[in-house]
Amino acid sequence: MKLLLLLSFLIPVMFAGAQPKIITQAIISTTTNVVAPEEDDLENVQNQNARGGGMAMFRNFGDGETKATTYLKNDMVKTVIKTDMGRTTIIRNNNAKLTTTLLEMMGNKNGFYVTDDEQAAMRIKMDSAMRARRKDSTQQPYRPSAENPVTISYSNDTKKIAGYTCKKAYVITTRILGLKDTMAVWYNPDIKMQNISSTGGLSGFGNAGTANGLDKIDGFVMGYEMTVRRNRKMTVEVTKIETSKDIADKEFEIPKDFVLKPMKDMQNTFGGGQGGFQIRMGGQ
Repeated sequence: MKLLLLLSFLIPVMFAGAQPKIITQAIISTTTNVVAPEEDDLENVQNQNARGGGMAMFRNFGDGETKATTYLKNDMVKTVIKTDMGRTTIIRNNNAKLTTTLLEMMGNKNGFYVTDDEQAAMRIKMDSAMRARRKDSTQQPYRPSAENPVTISYSNDTKKIAGYTCKKAYVITTRILGLKDTMAVWYNPDIKMQNISSTGGLSGFGNAGTANGLDKIDGFVMGYEMTVRRNRKMTVEVTKIETSKDIADKEFEIPKDFVLKPMKDMQNTFGGGQGGFQIRMGGQ
């Protein structure tokens, strides 16, 4: 009887001790590499010759190495992305379910904001446009749902990333026509970041990080590789995590020298919602 009572006490404690620690304040540095397929080189040369170089450069925006710094403090998340073309800052207010993106390019400072509900509506509109272009209403792009659940397969493989011992898992998702994609992920099973499942890659764009299933991992994602638009390979890896440095509230304030507009207005400025300015969620 005493043994049963002891086990009934120890088992919940053992499971509780195995749960990842939730971190509410951190600064995370991440490197993202996007590599184009070899056959893309010829296409780039042809595009540059035919279009004067500008259109090809915009089309290949994001290729190469990108460094990002993510600041987390409770419900606020800010990601700063620096490239050769400029600087992008994405401020996420999880309490208000609002994402603000600030763009600094060629001396201009513009920005747009969007709510989660508006993002969901835009995804539906994009999906509808994709089906219309395919002329097949049965083809559905991948979205995690009860009908298309994400499957996680955990492995015992380990790897050191940024000083942390990480474990390997495979994220299996379903996309158009039931085809399955498998993504190898390295995660830290000892910690989780509040409101962040991963950094780098596409994770800074509002709640877009949930679209690829990384939020289902039982720990913090430290690295992964996936295929993104036009058959490019994107590799993401955390290089540093700081949890002891205090982050001031003003870090998440919107600078007053930016011109802010609703995202729908920015879409109109860049050519409309269909085929114009779009943020592609979750690598779609």
